[in-house]
Amino acid sequence: MLSQVYCSGFQPFRQRLLPWVQSTALSRSHRIQPSAIRHVRSWSNIPFITVPLSRAHGKSFAHRSELKHAKRIVVKLGSAVVTRGDECGLALGRLASIVEQVSVLQNQGREMMLVTSGAVAFGKQRLRHEILLSQSVRQALHSGQNQLKEMAIPVLEARACAAAGQSGLMALYEAMFTQYSICAAQILVTNLDFHDEQKRRNLNGTLHELLRMNIVPIVNTNDAVVPPAEPNSDLQGVISVKDNDSLAARLAVEMKTDLLIVLSDVEGLFDSPPGSDDAKLIDIFYPGDQQSVTFGTKSRVGMGGMEAKVKAALWALQGGTSVVIANGTHPKVSGHVITDIVEGKKVGTFFSEVKPAGPTVEQQGEMARSGGRMLATLEPEQRAEIIHHLADLLTDQRDEILLANKKDLEEAEGRLAAPLLKRLSLSTSKLNSLAIGLRQIAASSQDSVGRVLRRTRIAKNLELEQVTVPIGVLLVIFESRPDCLPQVAALAIASGNGLLLKGGKEATHSNRILHLLAQEALSIHGVKEAIQLVNTREEVEDLCRLDKMIDLIIPRGSSQLVRDIQKAAKGIPVMGHSEGICHMYVDSEASVDKVTRLVRDSKCEYPAACNALETLLIHRDLLRTPLFDQIIDMLRVEQVKIHAGPKFASYLTFSPSEVKSLRTEYGDLELCIEVVDSIQEAIDHIHKYGSSHTDVIVTENEKTAEFFLQHVDSACVFWNASTRFSDGYRFGLGAEVGISTSRIHARGPVGLEGLLTTKWLLRGQDHVVSDFSEHGSLKYLHENLPVPQRNTN
Repeated sequence: MLSQVYCSGFQPFRQRLLPWVQSTALSRSHRIQPSAIRHVRSWSNIPFITVPLSRAHGKSFAHRSELKHAKRIVVKLGSAVVTRGDECGLALGRLASIVEQVSVLQNQGREMMLVTSGAVAFGKQRLRHEILLSQSVRQALHSGQNQLKEMAIPVLEARACAAAGQSGLMALYEAMFTQYSICAAQILVTNLDFHDEQKRRNLNGTLHELLRMNIVPIVNTNDAVVPPAEPNSDLQGVISVKDNDSLAARLAVEMKTDLLIVLSDVEGLFDSPPGSDDAKLIDIFYPGDQQSVTFGTKSRVGMGGMEAKVKAALWALQGGTSVVIANGTHPKVSGHVITDIVEGKKVGTFFSEVKPAGPTVEQQGEMARSGGRMLATLEPEQRAEIIHHLADLLTDQRDEILLANKKDLEEAEGRLAAPLLKRLSLSTSKLNSLAIGLRQIAASSQDSVGRVLRRTRIAKNLELEQVTVPIGVLLVIFESRPDCLPQVAALAIASGNGLLLKGGKEATHSNRILHLLAQEALSIHGVKEAIQLVNTREEVEDLCRLDKMIDLIIPRGSSQLVRDIQKAAKGIPVMGHSEGICHMYVDSEASVDKVTRLVRDSKCEYPAACNALETLLIHRDLLRTPLFDQIIDMLRVEQVKIHAGPKFASYLTFSPSEVKSLRTEYGDLELCIEVVDSIQEAIDHIHKYGSSHTDVIVTENEKTAEFFLQHVDSACVFWNASTRFSDGYRFGLGAEVGISTSRIHARGPVGLEGLLTTKWLLRGQDHVVSDFSEHGSLKYLHENLPVPQRNTN
């Protein structure tokens, strides 16, 4: 039998395995839950921890998000991944990274197998070195050193290279895996081994025993003796082992693996040759989609090409194994490509037998782009008519909306905290307020898109205009806030933007009906597809990578959500604020009557809001005064937990719990109180610990107030007003898509104006730049021209 098993240093491995298992069993306890451990097997008195399969084999995973449950995984390393660019020698850095990822997954309790190329390249390097050394010695003896430059290396036969490279390749893998206390075993096979029933059973039993012993099998075709592949040699229902692609697929099905990862030097499957202008990566590939793919030439090394990979992948998929084809050579992703795939991230092309009921998110992005452009070409009155119709639907379909919202509330009961349940809840009054806000947006949208901001006469008969235009396609991600959907939809319609909406699953029923109403309103002017609700299992991080489809991301939710999106966004600007640390400074000349009202409203009216008060700064002269006592008494009545700042705590004998950080957004009935000596110290504190969201001064001194308003560098700065006024509806914007603390584009509550950008229109008559040169016939005028008055009615 040509198959062989090789495990270097097996006796030393046995000797060190027991203490390793004992030590790592504890170190893995945070990854493998005790309930997941079925039992402990023994082999030669050495225990092995085994984890039960997360599912019964027989059907592939339907969605990427399920790949995290894969227990048994085959990773196929193509020749282009394993070898260097000169095809002579191994890419050691990539191999080390791959071994690390495989080891991490193995130590999580998964069963990992490698199908690797590289023996031929490794052997070619060794044989070339030997030939050069031999030739240099002979020629040095017979012809002198001056002849060395003329040496020619003969063409090396692949089988000889494989024979010379197999042992070295395995020794390299063994050395790398040893760094992670993992043993690797080599298995060499040929196509004949799969056609002989006895050999097949032997191979299957060997692999299962290695996996049981926590050993990583490294499988390769025995290229030293394998015959050339015969065309069309596949048997009925069985794939022939022609190359490592077919070997990986055959092995995956034989071993009933959950996932096959095929790494090559391309990102995955494209609908046209990679590198061409119109080439698009296919995120999910379904059986029968072969006609949508154009196969190019095979990779620079190796026996198979993309067509062979697709054929092998489809055969494995039919056998119940999920498949992902991805790039294992890209320096920015190769260090985590395998772990990213297992975590369900959008990497490469995922093969699935289950087609989604609706369009993919990529298709939705294209529909939003196309629909948004059509929306932008409508007359302002037509866009306003759509928004008015949506406002009417919110009240006319009130019963259906509230019924859907009731389902969400029932399903969320016991799973969401009280503040989140309050956000999730809709009511008749909320819907009425929404309708009023939408009508305000409709009224303000009459002169938004296409408004002329500047006109300049460049030269005679050459005039330039700067006009407002939509940004493009917006992605709005919101948590447990179904009332956000019609607000954002109306703002997108008014500004002529396409819109992708991703709501929290806790508001699924509410979001679905509200989106249907938005599309019903859009239909009156044939632009239904301009607003899309993402219902697929797309992770937020994956959506943030669609930089060719999305122009702006707007997160609406917790500070953690905003931070996660800002971190995940790849080349797409994010509008929002990561935190809402709002301050109120109570000046020494503050009114007693105003302070308690302002503090109560800012902190207690809706503590979960981003514009709620989080830190109260009090002038030192107010300590131990009736005003200070009234503030404390009111907070106690409202059951607000007080955290003392360091300076405030130093004034008290028995103080509340000292604050852990002065830069904290509580989002609940908790408040930090700190003492300052002056208005300048208050401003300095706000700049150091605030988030540039909303900050307030309470004082009767107008000069002090103006100093505060001018010197505090925040998006919203108020005098004698609650922080809760920081809101698009309360500002008269009709609604807002969020509050931005960014210093570029829009800042503060972002309404209609914040969703517009500009473009330049130049109208001339055969003007060329050369006419304006030193010896040209024309001169620049650069005259400012009057701008049409904006309609403010």
